[in-house]
Amino acid sequence: MRILLLGKNGQIGWELQRALAPLGELTAYGSDRFDLANLDGLRDVVRAAGPDVIVNAAAHTAVDQAETESELTHTLNARAPGVIAEEARRQGALMVHYSTDYVFDGQKQTAYVEDDPVNPLNVYGHSKRAGECAIAASGCRYLVLRTSWVYSARSSNFFLTIRRLASELNELRVVADQHGVPNWSRTLGEATAALLATGLRREWPTGTYHLSSRGQTTWHGFAQAILEELRIDKPVVPIRTDQFSRPAKRPPNAILDSGKLERDFGILLPDWRQSLGLCVADFLAGRQGG
Repeated sequence: MRILLLGKNGQIGWELQRALAPLGELTAYGSDRFDLANLDGLRDVVRAAGPDVIVNAAAHTAVDQAETESELTHTLNARAPGVIAEEARRQGALMVHYSTDYVFDGQKQTAYVEDDPVNPLNVYGHSKRAGECAIAASGCRYLVLRTSWVYSARSSNFFLTIRRLASELNELRVVADQHGVPNWSRTLGEATAALLATGLRREWPTGTYHLSSRGQTTWHGFAQAILEELRIDKPVVPIRTDQFSRPAKRPPNAILDSGKLERDFGILLPDWRQSLGLCVADFLAGRQGG
């Protein structure tokens, strides 16, 4: 199986390089090898690779910045995936693409399933939903994997931000009325590889799936858990969303139900707190080793 990975240096892409390698011949590109905004160049990259599977982990994920960069965000998150999907159809390849909980408005009182109505609240969410639609309209075989609250021990994310702020501030003030599920990038990478491995035995279905760890929390609860795992004693004060002004509006409920993924593929992700413990252990081991 020939696999083309786009976005190898992102949080999920970094983990995918390791997780996908045992499945076949892996070609992994970062932004140094392709420009997601250059749609013609993107077509050339996909055609030259001649893949059986395309895993697109490249995207514009700066949610607040996207509010003032709507055209660029739409190009990177909607038009580019559409182009990749068109090439996937021409080559008979499967396209795997990551989307977001931000396609929902958060008004539902329970976890979201794949068929729930979408209603994005911000530019980023609109662009990711447009990308989902472009992929579906292309006619290619695809798996759109929606996930949420991605973090890792590298790059820029909530986990590392909380660790940094804990060393700078006497207390942390974190939003406590937005609910969701933190997802370690390594868990997502390994689950994606497990999903693709099932296709070595049978045909992959086409469609949208929620890819999320079990359990739920708030940003405040996530911050507390991070400090507990790091053994940092620092007060974390709960605040309301309206006390923390940000350019992009966030959904109050971003919990994703991954039951469909378990039913169709037999893949069940671990509890988010378990994954956080493993991430912290990996992070601390890396610091001690280098």
